[in-house]
Amino acid sequence: MSSAPTRTPQRERSRATQARVLEATVDCLLERGWSGTTTTVVATRAGVSRGAQLHHYPTKSALVMAAVEHLAERRAAEIRTEAASLPAGPERLDRVIDMLATAFTGPLFVAALELWVAGRTDPELRDALVPLEARVGREMHRLTVELLGADERQPGVRETIQATLDLLRGLGVANLLSDDSARRTALLGTWKRQLAAILAAVPTTPSASTG
Repeated sequence: MSSAPTRTPQRERSRATQARVLEATVDCLLERGWSGTTTTVVATRAGVSRGAQLHHYPTKSALVMAAVEHLAERRAAEIRTEAASLPAGPERLDRVIDMLATAFTGPLFVAALELWVAGRTDPELRDALVPLEARVGREMHRLTVELLGADERQPGVRETIQATLDLLRGLGVANLLSDDSARRTALLGTWKRQLAAILAAVPTTPSASTG
């Protein structure tokens, strides 16, 4: 009887290599910033050869774009998993906003902010970053609508959801250099009440009358 092959298939090895490289890239962005994140440093940190890294990501811009997109997808999946245990009713809105606020102070936001600043004066990076940020932004908007059960067909709801995300982004920036948690908690408490009132005031579609 022949034994089953014990070697990991090439495709799985390739995916594992890519995952290590992307995780190492995010870690470097958080610790060293854009200027300190080099392909050589990332390869060393990931424990892969520079040739293997360049095979998957031939430029620094391609590498960091893939890393941020990887982290965004992972964080969205984590939020959906956390949301599965959220209660229904008024408490749900509070918990959803708290989850999103955490996302805007976490590693994804910090890594993305490093790229935003660098992209302001780096045309190549900016050209790669703009469409990526548009995709991530749309996904975050869809996720927020889904978690809140909001109906964007109603006037003002889409703008309110986007205002919520813009507020969370701004509070994330304010928290970057010092702990702003007390002020953030107070502001979010006020916004949660406003958001709940706005969503509760959205009219339902009237049923057709008979007669």
